[in-house]
Amino acid sequence: MVTASAPGKVYLFGEHAVVYGEPAVPCAIELRARVTTERREEGMRVHAGDLSLDGFTVEYEGAADGRPDVDVSDSLVDAAMGYINEAIAQAKDAAGVDEAGFDITIESDIPLGAGLGSSAAVAVATIKAATTELGVDLTTADIADRAYQVEKVVQDGEASRADTFCSAMGGAVRVEGEDCRTIEAPDLPFVIGYDGGAGDTGALVAGVRQLREDYDFAADTVSAIGDVVRRGEEALADGDVAELGRLMNFNHGLLEALGVSSRSLDAMVWAARDAGSEGAKLTGAGGGGCIVALDDTAETTTALEYTPGCADAFRAELATEGVRIE
Repeated sequence: MVTASAPGKVYLFGEHAVVYGEPAVPCAIELRARVTTERREEGMRVHAGDLSLDGFTVEYEGAADGRPDVDVSDSLVDAAMGYINEAIAQAKDAAGVDEAGFDITIESDIPLGAGLGSSAAVAVATIKAATTELGVDLTTADIADRAYQVEKVVQDGEASRADTFCSAMGGAVRVEGEDCRTIEAPDLPFVIGYDGGAGDTGALVAGVRQLREDYDFAADTVSAIGDVVRRGEEALADGDVAELGRLMNFNHGLLEALGVSSRSLDAMVWAARDAGSEGAKLTGAGGGGCIVALDDTAETTTALEYTPGCADAFRAELATEGVRIE
């Protein structure tokens, strides 16, 4: 039996645009998904104790035919099971094993579908735990690559390497197409606001793709996000938190123009700005979920706690360590 964990993430800049080859800068945060795998003769039994759901157990042979009885959309449950299935397939491929069953237990601090990288963290941790259980020691880069293949399958080819690379490596990373690298970053004062909901990543990504196809100015908006990221990299290297905040505000406006924000996300962003944060933006696919702000005082957290539509507000530290065996 092996337990591995991997961190979630926030985007300083670049979500959605990274799918089209623009750069992105996500940062790992100390919210972790922990996956325990134990080999069995055949089939899989998956128990999810906490994915911001009520918890569920599914046991099956081959495809996941079981339906957990939880109060969450079918698309999110299907995606969650898809990530686990594909991660196990990647682990068996790495080990050169055709037939292997697993008991899998997932515990996570990361809200499901909220833009904090829950799916990437589960995929990364599952591959690490399952390959270790099968006697294979993959490099962190190999785990990141295989986890990306998982997301690519589940998201119908629309995934980027950003989430999985960040979760595997930890710290701050820069991703532009196939070019993935870790970068230096100060200990930024992250504040997270969570509306208690989740966006449909597949539908949101597809919506941006359609906008790019229909309108030249939407394609220009995606390119503009890339420009913001490049300016943000300079501010990050300089440790200029005020400039990082200004650019985060700009990035949020561009994402809002692409239709991936929501009333609750906008309300939290403005509450954070009005409270004096350096900047605030949605993080992840959007449509609901989380915002990230920069504030080293208690003002933004307090303001978010009193914002209608905000279910939770908390600080998050940069996770300097990526995937690991527990």
